[in-house]
Amino acid sequence: MDHEHYSKERSASLDLLLRFQHLLVSKLYPGDCVGQVPNTYSPDLLGVGSLLKKYTALLCTHIGDILPVATSIASTSHRHFAEVSRVVDGDLTGILLPELVVSVVLLLSKNAGLMQEAGAIPLLAGLLEHLDRFNHLAPGKERDDNEDLAWPGIMGSFFTGQSCRNNEEVTLIRKADLENHNKDGGFWTVIDGKVYDIKDFQTQSLTGSSIL
Repeated sequence: MDHEHYSKERSASLDLLLRFQHLLVSKLYPGDCVGQVPNTYSPDLLGVGSLLKKYTALLCTHIGDILPVATSIASTSHRHFAEVSRVVDGDLTGILLPELVVSVVLLLSKNAGLMQEAGAIPLLAGLLEHLDRFNHLAPGKERDDNEDLAWPGIMGSFFTGQSCRNNEEVTLIRKADLENHNKDGGFWTVIDGKVYDIKDFQTQSLTGSSIL
């Protein structure tokens, strides 16, 4: 929605890389071709796959150099973490990487054989350790991992290693209770039979209440 706003903030080279990334993904995305023999790919398609691997390797090399430095600075204080996060968010790490990961997952679900042939996935996997170290510095990380969106009666016992069946704090929520709670301004939702309170997330979400 704010494409023009974000385009003005990005550098021309970063915008060009993003367009190039879009082009690579679109070329690899399967069309509606009929009669193609399974697991056989045209030289052009394999060439694009090879180009994606080289592009991913260069991107991962850059991010692999940036993140250890970012982690070192961010570990100084919460204020440093906030500033470093803002810088990283505007770098290749925050703009190109998230979309590339989602695109690779999409392509993998559509054509796993081609993505295996391209070999870009192991390169992305090499960034997990760097990303994990940086994310562990986030303020409130423990709370987010263990409690955020969790209904204490159901999920609390999971994080403490206790069995839900033996936990007297397990609370059963009736449908009428949930509906009444939401009518009073609450925001409970049910996922796989478990009740989650997403009221706090509602105020932070950029998607809007209707989508939630």
